[in-house]
Amino acid sequence: VQLQASGGGLVQAGDSLRLACAASRRTFNSYAMGWFRQAPGKEREFVAAINWSGGNTDYADSVKGRFTISRDNAKNTVYLQMNSLKPEDTAVYYCAARVWGEIQSFEYAYDYWGQGTQVTVSS
Repeated sequence: VQLQASGGGLVQAGDSLRLACAASRRTFNSYAMGWFRQAPGKEREFVAAINWSGGNTDYADSVKGRFTISRDNAKNTVYLQMNSLKPEDTAVYYCAARVWGEIQSFEYAYDYWGQGTQVTVSS
């Protein structure tokens, strides 16, 4: 499975961005998907996850109420809507696919990773 993340950019604090992650395989419909991020000098951390149907989601405390994960299985795409962005949201954002099982917040639970897209939030 190939994952292609897009939508990153340079924005100001308070702005919004929507990231997208397109999967190359139709079996995407059965995968749990996650978004992670890695800021300079820090370890990669969990941001959000969504199950195969979109009926179950999970968020890191730091983004709850500001970010929304969703998916369009007809388009093999998962989205991350990011509102009220803060400078501390600056990071490379990665999407990941989990072939079996429900959503997880641990990196090792995911089988495939995209290449990452840079999000920079200026103050």
